[in-house]
Amino acid sequence: MNTPTIDRSFARRLDLTSLQVFVAACELGSIGRAAEREFIAASAVSKRLSDLEAAVGTPLLYRRPRGVERTPAGDTFLHHARSVLFNLERMQGELSEFALGVRGHVRIHANLSAIMQFLPDDLAGFTTLHPQVKLDLEEHVSSEVVRAVRDGDADIGICNAPGPIDDLQSRRYRQDRLVVAVPRGHALCAFDAVWYADTLDHDQIGLHGNSALDLAMRRAAAAAGKDIRLRIRVTGLDALCRMVHNGLGIGLLPDRAFELLRGVGDLQVVPLRDDWAVREIDLLARDFDSLPVTARLLVEHLCPPDGTPAVAATPTPAR
Repeated sequence: MNTPTIDRSFARRLDLTSLQVFVAACELGSIGRAAEREFIAASAVSKRLSDLEAAVGTPLLYRRPRGVERTPAGDTFLHHARSVLFNLERMQGELSEFALGVRGHVRIHANLSAIMQFLPDDLAGFTTLHPQVKLDLEEHVSSEVVRAVRDGDADIGICNAPGPIDDLQSRRYRQDRLVVAVPRGHALCAFDAVWYADTLDHDQIGLHGNSALDLAMRRAAAAAGKDIRLRIRVTGLDALCRMVHNGLGIGLLPDRAFELLRGVGDLQVVPLRDDWAVREIDLLARDFDSLPVTARLLVEHLCPPDGTPAVAATPTPAR
């Protein structure tokens, strides 16, 4: 008995219209409604769906009296059909930018620490050298940055990696050190440096849950056998400083970020003694060598080939 095989001309027999009507039928649960949405006769939609199933060699939809339902194969096909249509739309969008003078497009996801401390200066330098390259930068917590690179939603990720990431490549970008921001005159001001465990007797202002910093704080508190007296969570370092200034708690933030925000409140910082307070900020990619040319140019700008990051400009404090 011969085992059925998928036609080797499968890719050539697919067309975008058939993919679109298949997605429409799955989303609407009806060939008739899919025909209305795509402005195609219902008989033509039915024929296209049958042709898809013939090309695949297995049913994609169950025909019911009241509509259609996906088969297990249909679930898989729907996932890939959506991916193909999405990538084609993105390709169209990026190619249309060339008509407007743009010569490349790099998608970057980065965490707050990188965006606050280093990326404004570094990306400004890159756009000066490459003014026709479009940069799309989104802020996310480190775990989401990793996910976006892994899933292909970002070309490059920049973050404090929350742990070993075996399926991605990384390059060292920058380093920062965590300090404790306290109101001037606070009891912790008497120390040149403190262990994080020593701060746990005080109310604290936190950042995003599940951020790399939040996870490190929770691990350190668990190791000390104490709870974090988390009073408020905020979404930005300027808000954290304002909360600390108004006596609502103390907060951890990177030292360079504090220098940039020095004018936000009458605050003082105390360095942490913990090893994890010195943090590496890495660039992540699925494969640096296979990145588009413009993305590789950005990586080389942020991480020069000699492995020595560019010296950060002296921060200008907020006023």
